Amino acid sequence: MVSSTTSAVDPDAPSIFEYFERDGAIWGGYEGDTVTFGKFVGTRTADTIWVSFVHVLKTDGTVVTGDGESELELTDDGRIRLVEHYEMHGLPQLSVVEEISAA
Repeated sequence: MVSSTTSAVDPDAPSIFEYFERDGAIWGGYEGDTVTFGKFVGTRTADTIWVSFVHVLKTDGTVVTGDGESELELTDDGRIRLVEHYEMHGLPQLSVVEEISAA
């Protein structure tokens, strides 16, 4: 995760997402600086991903659910970037997630 309007992203230990896709179905999970774990499931049509998600906050164990839509983009060096639009706490949110380069 590069940025989020929901929380400050720890640049040294950001949340890490793992995505899978088969025949237009999307699923995966995440964990990191602000969540103990999260799961999502959804669909991809062309350059748009739609998901429903659930995660548990590290701060107090609150379970958070929501829906979101992401636009797929490519960075200048060819990595995948997801610009995620979702609602949390009754307000629109925006996060950016970028593919990690192979070391």
